[in-house]
Amino acid sequence: MNAALAINHIGMTVPDIDRAIDWYGKVMGFRLIFRRILGYRPDVPEVREIFGERMRRAHQAHLLSANGVGLELFQFVDPPVEAPANGFAWHETGVFHLCVTDPDIDALVARIVANGGRQRTTVWQFLPGRPYRLVYCEDPFGNVIEAFTHSYAETFANMPGWHEVGDKPPERNAVAGS
Repeated sequence: MNAALAINHIGMTVPDIDRAIDWYGKVMGFRLIFRRILGYRPDVPEVREIFGERMRRAHQAHLLSANGVGLELFQFVDPPVEAPANGFAWHETGVFHLCVTDPDIDALVARIVANGGRQRTTVWQFLPGRPYRLVYCEDPFGNVIEAFTHSYAETFANMPGWHEVGDKPPERNAVAGS
């Protein structure tokens, strides 16, 4: 088994990079550490290889979270950003949300809403007898943000009633009573 790797950053497309930098700074406390205009130039061939022939110009910004994981924002200019047909495409392959940890989840939700985002779900206490709470929200650009009150490791490492890693869930009969 290989050693676990650290998550370095998440890339996210937004329609207005200045608003997104401001929003993620105000609401999440993320800090801008680098910004540039990105475009194809012969001396930077990786841009063409990563994004393809169509991408000509984009704004790019790197924000830093409290635990050092980056949020890389892109605002594509040529061609311009297009809003997805379904902003919460949980059923399609790919990343569908970003999750942050904030012990004061109610204050976080209030900041999200006060700054143009929206609360998608109720704040849930999802394990009886445990203090773990979660909520799904959206930034003003339609990106889904989940928030937990406790760290991922604390929340999921000792979940009661879950199967050990590698165990199979009990078999269920296709027909009741058979």
